[in-house]
Amino acid sequence: MPAISARDLTFTYVGIEEPAMQNVNLSVEQGEFAILTGPSGCGKTTLCRCLNGLIPNFYSGNLQGELIVDGVNVNGRSTAELASHVGFVFQNPENQLFSLSVERDVAFGLENMGVPREEALERVRWAMQATGITQLREKAPYELSGGQQQRAAIAGVLAMRPRIMVLDEPTSFLDPRSAEEIVGVIAKLNRELQLTILLVEHRLDIVSRYANRVIVMDRGSIVLDGSPSEVYGEQARLVGIGLPKVTSLFHLLRKDGIPLTTNPITVQQAATELKRLLGP
Repeated sequence: MPAISARDLTFTYVGIEEPAMQNVNLSVEQGEFAILTGPSGCGKTTLCRCLNGLIPNFYSGNLQGELIVDGVNVNGRSTAELASHVGFVFQNPENQLFSLSVERDVAFGLENMGVPREEALERVRWAMQATGITQLREKAPYELSGGQQQRAAIAGVLAMRPRIMVLDEPTSFLDPRSAEEIVGVIAKLNRELQLTILLVEHRLDIVSRYANRVIVMDRGSIVLDGSPSEVYGEQARLVGIGLPKVTSLFHLLRKDGIPLTTNPITVQQAATELKRLLGP
């Protein structure tokens, strides 16, 4: 059974005539690492809000179609009920961190779920270790760097042990080095825990080498869906997403008549293709 299954999913916010998302059909398998990208206003965040019940429980409107996450039909389910199935990490970690210490923040969701104290303590220890912030447990969130705050936010979600994690542009407030570290943490969780990852992201240079799938939305619909090398073609460029620099370079070389056959995602892949072209 897919981790996420959407069929003809359409949502229109109250007071808005045009749907923010329309006729979305999507199936994401358990353990996949999928990037969700597209120009601003294309429907990415709306889709994510549906996955954990923020739509329609907190954002009113007309929701049509079917959406099943981790075997649960989200229709009629509260956000609290879905929290153990779908973890949501916001763009700005300050929206999730408000306690006097990192440890208390990581435990917050478990307290709301009514998890017994001893089990909650064990989950908190495990989540902080998995995200590499054990040494920060007594620190106040405002004392942390942006990257450390994002790790703490991820740990708070991870402690609830969801099988699916949705992250809405978690690197947007981070410098390149911190962004690399956070994406590395996410990739590790995907690899070691078989956690299904749906990552909303524009910084494709940083994240593409970790993902096995890229989903591109435009004007409320999914317009491209496949592996990074399959998706990062001319149509993706015309949609307006920022392709990885090495991929863009190969597009330019191809326009100059050089017979390149692939869309590399990393410098290593580009080097391999150029060696093939140049020969021994």
